[in-house]
Amino acid sequence: MAVLIEGTSVIIKVGEIQRRITGGWTGFMEYVPNETLCSDNEIARVGFMTPDDVKHFINRLESLGFIFQADGEAQDIAVADQIHGVSTKCSWLEFGHINWNNNPKQRIAACRLVGSVEDHIYTPDGWAYENSLSASYGFVPVGQEDKSLKYLRHEHGLDVYLNELTGEEVFIGRTGQS
Repeated sequence: MAVLIEGTSVIIKVGEIQRRITGGWTGFMEYVPNETLCSDNEIARVGFMTPDDVKHFINRLESLGFIFQADGEAQDIAVADQIHGVSTKCSWLEFGHINWNNNPKQRIAACRLVGSVEDHIYTPDGWAYENSLSASYGFVPVGQEDKSLKYLRHEHGLDVYLNELTGEEVFIGRTGQS
């Protein structure tokens, strides 16, 4: 089995969630800051659109006893983005791109535990390719935001920018925790 990877995703071993969080899965859901959670019952994924939000969530998990990295390798938590894959050495995850619904025009990124043979991809509730980051995304490297994006406002959990190259508004989902 596998989980969808969009934006930058924090991936957590479900066994560690059960072991470290009071209340197990139900208790864990109280810590999830947005509606991007999905799980294949082996790994869970929560997606973010900014590095600050990723960092805040990982810090929260570490405060609960999860180990992000040790000796340069992901332990209980890993980070992957939909373009580049897993950001750190991780012996327990596989990353790849596949065709959603066998449609070569609908490519998505996914992760699964090493050795998993199931090919079902789990997505967040209500996810549809047509309205997803997989269908239409932009990537701005850290530190390059000011080069083409002008901050306009924050509304309804979104930072709104003007893309000065295209003249279009760009929306970046925020968890409100940075």
